[in-house]
Amino acid sequence: MNAWKGLRATGAPDAGMAYFEPAKRPEELIALAWMLEDGSCKFYQEMAKRQESPGMAALFQGLSGDEEKHKSSLFAIYRKLSGKESAPGFPRSVVSVESSDEYLEGGIELKKALGWAQGKASKDILEFSMSLEVNAIDLYIKMERRLEEKEAKEVFLALSNQERNHLKRLSGVLEKG
Repeated sequence: MNAWKGLRATGAPDAGMAYFEPAKRPEELIALAWMLEDGSCKFYQEMAKRQESPGMAALFQGLSGDEEKHKSSLFAIYRKLSGKESAPGFPRSVVSVESSDEYLEGGIELKKALGWAQGKASKDILEFSMSLEVNAIDLYIKMERRLEEKEAKEVFLALSNQERNHLKRLSGVLEKG
């Protein structure tokens, strides 16, 4: 944040939504968002295990726990919109994606992110995590605008605000250095 030099984002407003192309109905958007939350949860769990500092481990464990809560929120709104109390095979039973690969909120493949993080300094992982959170904020704002159902819009608005809190936590730790 402190290094910003006035640069502005360019590109179409729907840039970053490519992962969501297979989704046409709100339930499908929610299922895909759940998949991204799950990937981010797994990434943060692994980062927590790799940290030598108890404070850093606690930060990543907390972020992982938050992503679990996001998944619960998404599943609850899915149940409300679909009228189904359970969904065997959720989320893949709701939306068909070509790959069985797992992805993070930034649309990055989980395996590649974990490989990249191997041996990286905590500062690098914090910066990468911040980029994930920025992408998640952007994505959830776009999804909120795409949906018409009030309660679903509110869930994505809440998620974007929670991702902003993640960004603040990460940047606070990074600034303390």
